[in-house]
Amino acid sequence: MVITRATEYAIRTVIFLAKQPHGEIVLKKDICRTQEVTPAFLTKILQPLIKAGIVSSQRGVGGGFLLARDPQNINLLDLLEAEEGPLKLNHCLIEKGNCQRDVHCSAHQVWAEAQVEMVKVLKKHSIADLADKDED
Repeated sequence: MVITRATEYAIRTVIFLAKQPHGEIVLKKDICRTQEVTPAFLTKILQPLIKAGIVSSQRGVGGGFLLARDPQNINLLDLLEAEEGPLKLNHCLIEKGNCQRDVHCSAHQVWAEAQVEMVKVLKKHSIADLADKDED
């Protein structure tokens, strides 16, 4: 699994929004400038985050974007799943019975264990923590 460029930019953008004063609307042009992303690409990457309730958008004069939730309550798993969909290391983990060999496959339990650990790590890192560590 490789995180897409869109997801990488989405994570950077959410960290940037988390570093702004609470409730402050950030202009699209300022996000584009600081994150080195085109307006069209920014719109594309923010749509899933808006749909997931992570980011809010404000239209009109002075409109822009801001976090819809407290950055302490947003973790990396939230962002990855909003952008990429459910994260699974292997097809056999998508749905029970998806693989006919999962009962007998010696690697299935390894994939399942790695999946659980990956989710734990991604959940434990909040956007607030990452924003505090970010050096711009």
